[in-house]
Amino acid sequence: MAKIIDGRTIAAQIRTEVGREVARLRDAGIELKLSAILVGEDPASRIYVRTKRRACSEVGITSEVMKLPSTVPEEELLQRIDSLNGDSRVSGILVQRPLPGHISVDEVLEAVTPEKDVDGFHPRNLGRLLAGSPSFVPATPLGIQELLLRSGHPPDGRDVVIVGRSDLVGKPLAALLMRKSEGANATVTVCHSSTRRLEAHTKRANILVVAAGSPGFIRGHMVKAGAVVIDVGINRVEDARNPKGYRIVGDVAFEEVSKVARAITPVPGGVGPMTVAMLLRNTVTAGSRQSGQTF
Repeated sequence: MAKIIDGRTIAAQIRTEVGREVARLRDAGIELKLSAILVGEDPASRIYVRTKRRACSEVGITSEVMKLPSTVPEEELLQRIDSLNGDSRVSGILVQRPLPGHISVDEVLEAVTPEKDVDGFHPRNLGRLLAGSPSFVPATPLGIQELLLRSGHPPDGRDVVIVGRSDLVGKPLAALLMRKSEGANATVTVCHSSTRRLEAHTKRANILVVAAGSPGFIRGHMVKAGAVVIDVGINRVEDARNPKGYRIVGDVAFEEVSKVARAITPVPGGVGPMTVAMLLRNTVTAGSRQSGQTF
């Protein structure tokens, strides 16, 4: 059976490190603040934002949530972002997605000043990542890299196959892991909905990252014996036996794949906690740079 890569434990280690950095900044007279904008009443978004606020509180970062109705005009949202850009008390800004259809995601991403873009999705920050000199890296890809490194599975020189080419995970993760630097240097293949003979790609991966958005998509026969499997998926499936009426599963058929893989992340408890931990780290990085402090 595969060894479980415990994202909760590793994320807790990172939060402890972040807490020490926050304390050192506070001793230097610098307070950190993360401002989140939540548009509409999407239940998952509300949970994510609440989780991020709780994590901020645990490490000593002040946080606030600006709640706006789903009918808010795009121009008003952009004005709110511009106000946060100019507020010296704000270290980092994130706009929770998804956004209502009448609002341009591209316009919103570009509106956040790159120096406070702790989500790492401003075109300038993505461009720096692709160029090999990242400023802010999106939290989920950065969390995946940390999971690999801290669990003893560095990607250097390995064949990494990523299933999914989203702007949130697949694309930035590929750019991150193919960088010419320690903790990267991987040979990366990105598969997607138009990939032919998907199994031929997944079965040669030393490290397989799955962000397909489909429950149980990767089965045991699709995985190389001894591979490391990172499951990014979070899917709600009906389960009458569960008191909630549903359960959360990943994009990997866990029971099957865990019999083949060397190591695997669970869902929940794998990548999810790492995403929040890396957002905290990005916020500390933003605040320290804005203050001129380095550690």
